[in-house]
Order: sequence, then structure tokens, then C-alpha cells
Amino acid sequence: MSSESNARSESTETRHATAAAAAAAAFDALPAWEQRFRAARVGLPEWAEDAPDRSLFLSNATGTYEIYAWNRADGAQRRVTDRPNGTTEATLTPDGEWIWWFDDTDGDEFGVWRRQPFAGPDGEGREAFAQDAEAVPGLPPAYPAGLALGRRGEAVVGRSTDEDGSTLHLVRPDSGEPLEIYRHRESAGVGDLSHDGALIAVDHTEHGDAMHSALRVLRVDGDAVSVVGELDDATGREEPLGLSCLGFAPLPGDPRMLVAHQRRGRWEPLIWDTASGEQQEIVLDLPGDVTAEWYPDAGSLLIEHGYRARSELYRYELESGVLTLLETPPGTVSGASARPDGSVEFLWSSAERPPVVRSTSGAVVLEAPGPQAPPSVPVEDVWVEGPGGTVHALVQRPAGAGEGPLPCVFEIHGGPTWHDSDSFAAGPAAWVDHGYAVVRVNYRGSTGYGRAWTDALRHRVGLIELEDIAAVRQWAVDSGLADPARIVLAGGSWGGYLTLLGLGVQPDAWALGLAAVPVADYVTAYHDEMEALKAMDRTLVGGTPEEVPERYAASSPLTYVDAVTAPVYISAGVNDPRCPIRQIDNYVVELEKREKTHEVYRYDAGHGSLVVEERVKQLRLELDFVARHLR
Repeated sequence: MSSESNARSESTETRHATAAAAAAAAFDALPAWEQRFRAARVGLPEWAEDAPDRSLFLSNATGTYEIYAWNRADGAQRRVTDRPNGTTEATLTPDGEWIWWFDDTDGDEFGVWRRQPFAGPDGEGREAFAQDAEAVPGLPPAYPAGLALGRRGEAVVGRSTDEDGSTLHLVRPDSGEPLEIYRHRESAGVGDLSHDGALIAVDHTEHGDAMHSALRVLRVDGDAVSVVGELDDATGREEPLGLSCLGFAPLPGDPRMLVAHQRRGRWEPLIWDTASGEQQEIVLDLPGDVTAEWYPDAGSLLIEHGYRARSELYRYELESGVLTLLETPPGTVSGASARPDGSVEFLWSSAERPPVVRSTSGAVVLEAPGPQAPPSVPVEDVWVEGPGGTVHALVQRPAGAGEGPLPCVFEIHGGPTWHDSDSFAAGPAAWVDHGYAVVRVNYRGSTGYGRAWTDALRHRVGLIELEDIAAVRQWAVDSGLADPARIVLAGGSWGGYLTLLGLGVQPDAWALGLAAVPVADYVTAYHDEMEALKAMDRTLVGGTPEEVPERYAASSPLTYVDAVTAPVYISAGVNDPRCPIRQIDNYVVELEKREKTHEVYRYDAGHGSLVVEERVKQLRLELDFVARHLR
């Protein structure tokens, strides 16, 4: 290389180093709460079953959450997608040759699958973001309902639309048109495709209970579809039980399926031989919900045990029945995967420590580029007696704030079939930084506390959750933690719904409300939302708005708008298919008519944003609203 080339190279390196130093200095100058949002994150890598060096992961390294390809053999990484509102859904074919990713419009979740070679659109690994070709040209856009990719180029594509209900199509490389193999008005989705592609698992709710799926296994011979087996713990039961496909055994010709069931009051695994019908329940001496996946040799199961808002990993040997704890730090495992070498990769965090992708070998598997998010404060466990049983709440106090009473934010989780855990969350940490105590409540309807707790919502939707939240609020006041005149009710999605409902049903309890992407007018929300959520609402409420209008009225925030006294801040995505904008506008109109104090922020995305700058803006607006209105 010539001296001139050396000089140019050194100059380029110097410029890059200077730019990196300037970026680091700018990051360091930000407040800690903003650093937590802006620090780059990486998700748990997904790897190709037959080419384990080829992986995909999700990252916000560019400021928007997108899909990245990672070749572990040489360490090369490249961005697969580049869209204004981000991308989150993608998977690899078993041979690792193709990446399938879901393309919607501005976060509306309605779209098509596209595909791209793992090596990149130009075959040389260079980034290229031209529109990839549709993976299944014959299928019109729809809401996704699962995807399974086979080893012979076949794919099973699940779809959901208002017109068709749930459909599954088999796509074969030697056949031009996708073959419809399943159709029903109730919600259903792709469970899995067996190793040899001969068997197709369907999770369905034909019995009409969207909270408790049944399983069906299909075989396709030519264009003829036959049923190989059925597993149904819901139909005909006074208390329906759920089943979920966790995957076929990863061996050629093996008809066994790993299944999650609720027969003993919580989620546990069993192995179903779909050929013989034999079922082997895996009975473990663990108190919480258990899910599992196969080790690649199919001789063991990777067990993930969730209990009291924390989780841990085990290896279970199928032949001997030996259960071995895998070492992970205290906190929450948000996903885990068993590798061919027997190691396990997992995404871990705690309320205090930001997420990291680790391995049971002791190594950090994948690091995000740039500065890391600063830590927050640890979480405390609180147990409160509520009207339906003991309620678990997680509390974070500002460092050095003393015992209280403090201004307090009740940050209510969405779902409702979800739960808050001892895991890292930038939003609650931001409130703690600003001097607020944060309380998160795992109300009835939350997962992780047994089937009865999750299923307790029926027919008094929203009101049941608010009873549990009220019990924890009373504890927060009685214990001296919270100033009763400065308690904010906040949440997103179902948490936003409970916020608006709480402001109307419990107007004296809350000083302010912050509702992100909420259900505000339950009847209009039902008619406008995606089909799968209509099925869930029919299950929760007990029918359609026309069939049980009094229940929808009792559970709708719009019913109680007259009683609202607290200032309310609402943020909403204009393309949201889950909590659509029209029903939020209906609620806002009623606030305006009554001259209630409120502010509304609408943004161009769906059910939340994948753009970091937008997330920072939304939190800043909420902080400002509370600072102006809280006494």
C-alpha cells in the first residue's frame, strides 16, 4: 500500500474515532432515563435448525427496531430490514438460506410475508433495502397467524381476516397455488411443522373459547387433507383448559409433539405421540408455570420455570427423569434456546440490570454496540390481600427517598394475559429517576399465578382488575409509601384501558391518568379491532356487544366519562389494529363536551412505536404532563 493510501486510511480511522468519541460524549450528557431508551439493545438470536451458525436477532442499533442477520462462523452482521416504523417479525428456513420477514403498513400488523437470501439481496452480504419479493404471491394481505418453514421448501402460513376468519395455507415449491388446509370463523394459528414436513399442527379455538386452545394434527397427501389426531381439553368442560403446541420433536420421522397443558392448575409440559395417541405428562416438583422446548437431540427438554415474577432454567432428561438447574442470575429470563453443543443461550435482565444475551457456558453471546444502559433500582415484592385472593405487586423506590409518603405511579401492565416481572423496563425506571415510587400490580387475569388467577376475569372485565389495583393502592397509602393526593394511574394497551376505566370507576383514588393506546369505547373497539381480538373479547365478556350489551357498558370507560375528575393524558397510534383510533376519538369527544382536563397525542404508528426517538418523545410528554398537573 502506498504512503498516500496509508494516510487516507489513517485519516478515515481518525474521523471514525472522533465521531465515535463525540457520540459517546453526547450520550453521557443525556439524563440516565433517556440513556436507557437510547442505549442499543439486542434480542435473543434465533438460529437455523440445520445451519446453527446462521442467526437472526432484533436490535434498535440504528434508532429503530429492525432485523439483523448474523453469521457466527465469521462474525459478520448486516441489517435485513429498514422501514420507517421498524420490523419485528422474521424467521429463518431450516437450512439458513432464506429469511422470511413480515411486511405491514406503518405498524398496522396487516400485510404479507417477504423473503430475502441470508447472504443478502446481492448475494455478497452487502446491505440492500429494496422491497424484497413476496414469499407467497398468491396470498392476499392479512393479519399473521403463525408461520412454519420446512426442509423441502414448503411453508405453512397462518392468516386472519374479518372476511375469512382464520385460514392456514400450505405452500409447496412444486405447486403454483397455495393450498388451503384449514378454515374456521374462530381464531386459530400454525402450531408447527414436523421435521420431515409430513405433519402440521394447528392451535385452534373452534369451541369458541379464545383463551383455551385445542390441538389438531393434519396430514396432506396431494390436495387431500386428513386429520391425524386431536387433543382437546376445552370442549364440554365446565372449566375449559388450554393446550399449546411447543413443537414437534427435531428428528426425522418422529411424530412426537411437545405440548403445554393446564390439567393441574398451571402450565406444564407433556409429550404427545401423535401416531399412537399416547401422552406422557412431565410432572415436575416446581410451583410455578412451566414451558419447555426440545434439545436438538430430542433426548432432553429445556425447562423454563416462571414463579412469582421471576424465572429460572432447567434441563430435564427424558430417559432418567433427572432435572438439573441451569445457573442463571436472579431476575427474569425472557427467552432461551438450546444449542447443538448442549449449551443454552438466554436473554436475561432484572429491574436493576439491563438485558444481556448470555450462555450457560458463561459467555456473553451477543453484545449491543455503543454505550450501555445505566442500571436502575431493584424491585421489592409486596403481597396484599385482595377480594379475590393475594395480589402480588412489584415496587421500586427512588434511591435515597426515604420511607415516604412519595408521589407514586401505578404502572399497569397490558395483556391482560401478561404479567410484570423482575425485568428491566426503561419506563418505570424513568419515573423512579424523577422521584416517583413505581408500583406494578399483577392483578387477576395476569399470567404466572396459576390458571384460576388468569381465568378470573370473565364477565366483569376491567372491574375485577381494578378491585385488585385498589387493594394495592390502599396498601401503598397505609404503609406510608404513597401520598394519597399524588397517585398517578398509568398504563399501555390493556393497562391504558384500566387507566381510563379506573379514572371513571374510582375517581377519588387517582390524581392523574396516563393512558397509552387504550380501549376507551369498548363497543366501537370491538367492531373495529382485528378478528383475533374480537374472539378474545367474546370469551372475556361472554358474547358480542349485541348479545350482552349491559356487560360491555359496565366494562367500557366511555360509560363513566361523567365521573372523571382527574386530568387525563392519552397517546394513540393512528394505525393501531388492537386499540383502534376511532374508539379513542369517541372518548375524547365526550371529554371535550364536558370540558374535562385532557391532552391527546396521536402518532403515526400502530400499537406502540418501534422508533426510539418516538418512545423518548412520548415519555417526555408524559413527564411534562404530570409535572404540570400533579400537586
